[in-house]
Amino acid sequence: MGVNKRKIGKNYEEIAARYLEQEGYEILETNYHCRFAELDLIALDGSCLCFVEVKYRKSAAFDAPEGVVTKKKMEKNRLGASFYRSQHGIDDWRPMRFDVVMIIGNQIQLYKNAF
Repeated sequence: MGVNKRKIGKNYEEIAARYLEQEGYEILETNYHCRFAELDLIALDGSCLCFVEVKYRKSAAFDAPEGVVTKKKMEKNRLGASFYRSQHGIDDWRPMRFDVVMIIGNQIQLYKNAF
């Protein structure tokens, strides 16, 4: 029987969401889907709207977060964020950023404004 990557990914997204809540974030959406992208987490950090990519690796054999979020994924996330803001009536003046939560083994690292 194969490994269910979606189930594993959802588990790490839940871990990341709990971590972000402990850091003071308010989780608005998990696993947001639109025709442009899938956004792992959408949250508020104070008044800043954050679109959070969650990445898990067994070991730190790469440069985080640059080594795990491709330019194509960044562009998809930007399109998805734009669609989300439009869909929810969030104006262009609302501060926003793209964060990455890296889970490496049992360690969690937050990269604010990662791309």
